[in-house]
Amino acid sequence: MSLSPGASDGSRQLSLFGVEAHDPTPADLAGLLAGTGEVVRMGGTARVSVVVDGAWRVHVLAAELALRGLAATWEAATAEGHLAVRTAYTSALAPLATAWLRTGAKRPPAGFFLSGPRLRMWVVGAGRPDASGYVLRLGEADEACWDAVGAALAGVGLAAALLGPRAGGPAYRITGRRRLARLAELVGDRPAPAPQAEWPV
Repeated sequence: MSLSPGASDGSRQLSLFGVEAHDPTPADLAGLLAGTGEVVRMGGTARVSVVVDGAWRVHVLAAELALRGLAATWEAATAEGHLAVRTAYTSALAPLATAWLRTGAKRPPAGFFLSGPRLRMWVVGAGRPDASGYVLRLGEADEACWDAVGAALAGVGLAAALLGPRAGGPAYRITGRRRLARLAELVGDRPAPAPQAEWPV
């Protein structure tokens, strides 16, 4: 299966916040941390990891990480077929860890914002459509992060409804034709390994 992160589904209007407007950087992994990802420090280095529910996510994450100069490994994580994707420990991720682990637990830094590349990472790691819109999953133990992440979504025109565990969350659900089109614009073209039904349109 191809690891190419870009496969054009047609032209999109260039967005100031979209993937086409930014060079890939390790800071984009903040999108994984907004969702279900985790970051840990070791000395002057750090590693980001995320558990995903499909092989296509592993392939796309590996390609996205490679674009940012980050090596990735993966392994089976659960009996249900979930897979853990991890970067290597690297000093390139140390600033991200410092920003998100100020209190020892994962928290969005002050002024946290979402861009197209960050949203793309979140979609790849933990996004999927449902009957009402598009859902971006959150970390179950990250309740202290949810409000700041929701504010960051609203800040790029993606005001979303918070779904609690009883409603199939934790997650944010984006609904409405205009907001869904905005999400698709921001995250860019579907990567080749991603099923068409899973990608924002």
